[in-house]
Amino acid sequence: MNSDTIFALIDKLRETRTLSDEELRKLYFTRSPETNAYLYSQADAVRRESYGNKVYLRGLIEISNICKNDCYYCGIRRSNENAVRYRLNFDDLMICCDHGYTLGFRTFVLQGGEDGFFSDDVLTAWVGALAQRFPDCALTLSLGERTRESYEKLYEAGARRYLLRHETATDSHYQKLHPKDMSLAHRLQCLSDLKEIGFQTGCGIMIGSPYQTWENLLTDLRYMQAFDPQMVGLGPFIPAKHTPFEHESAGTLDDTLWMLSVVRLMLPHVLLPATTALATLSPEGREAGLKAGANVLMPNLSPLSLRKKYSLYDNKATLDGEAAENVVALSQWLQGIGYEAVVDRGDYKI
Repeated sequence: MNSDTIFALIDKLRETRTLSDEELRKLYFTRSPETNAYLYSQADAVRRESYGNKVYLRGLIEISNICKNDCYYCGIRRSNENAVRYRLNFDDLMICCDHGYTLGFRTFVLQGGEDGFFSDDVLTAWVGALAQRFPDCALTLSLGERTRESYEKLYEAGARRYLLRHETATDSHYQKLHPKDMSLAHRLQCLSDLKEIGFQTGCGIMIGSPYQTWENLLTDLRYMQAFDPQMVGLGPFIPAKHTPFEHESAGTLDDTLWMLSVVRLMLPHVLLPATTALATLSPEGREAGLKAGANVLMPNLSPLSLRKKYSLYDNKATLDGEAAENVVALSQWLQGIGYEAVVDRGDYKI
C-alpha cells in the first residue's frame, strides 16, 4: 500500500473522526516515518484548533502507595513485599497543595492505590476541606474503583474530575492482567457511574501490555469513541520489578504516539496527558507526545522524600521538568518547543 493511500486515510480520520475497522488496521500496520510524521502533525493541528498552543499543568500528589489489589503489572501491587509503603496524612496533603497553589497550580490530582484507610468519611472530609480552602481550583481524583454512592459523596464534597484507566476493553485480555477478584465489567461500570454523576471522567490504557493484540487496541478505540471521555490516559507499558510481568518487554514509543494521535483525531476536545512513562521510554518522549496531540503534563507535588516510593514501574523518569518545583524551567522548555504552559483549571472544552 502506497503512502498516498495512508495520507488519505489520515485526512479522512481528521475530517470524519472515525474509520472502519479495516481502515484502522491498515493505518496501524502500514506505517513509515513519513506517514507517522503526517499523522502526528494532523493530531497536533486538531489539538491546536481546540486548545491553541496551551499545555495544561496539573499538580500531581501521590497520596498513598498502599493498595488492596494485586494487578500483575503494577509495582505497588498488594503482593510486592519489596515496596516501601507510605500514606500522606492530611497535614502533608495541605502542605503540598499550599505549595502548589503558591507556584500557580489551579488543578490538583490526588492519585493513589486502593488504600482501605480512605473510607468515604475520610476521603470526603479531605476533599471537602480542599474544596473549601482552594475554591478556584479543580480537584481530580485517581483512587481506583469505589461504589457509586462513594463517587456521589466525593462529587458532593467538591471533586469534579476522576481518572480511572480501564486498562483494556477486552475481557479476556483484562483477565490476563488482573487476578480473579477483579473484573472488567465492574471497572466499566465505575466509569459509567462517574460520568453519569457529572464528573469529568478519564479512562485509558497501557500500550504494549503483555498479551495485547491489534484487536485489543481496536476494541479500546471503539470503547473510547462510544464512552466519549473528557480525559484519556495513554502510556506505554513499562515492566516493574517484583511483579509477574517484570521480564516482559516494554511498549514502544511509536505505538504509543500512534494511539495518542488517533485518539486526538477521534476525540478532538479530549484532555490528553503526555505521561511520565513516555519520558521513561525516551528522553524526547514527552516532547514527542505533545507533538502527537497531547496537551497535559502533570508535574509532581508529592513530598520529595516519597516520590521514589510511588513506583508503578521501573526507572521512572525524573526530568528537570517533572518536579513541580521546576515549573519555571518547564514553562521555558515548553516555550522553546512552541507551547505555552498554563496552570489554570484547564477545563474540557466542548
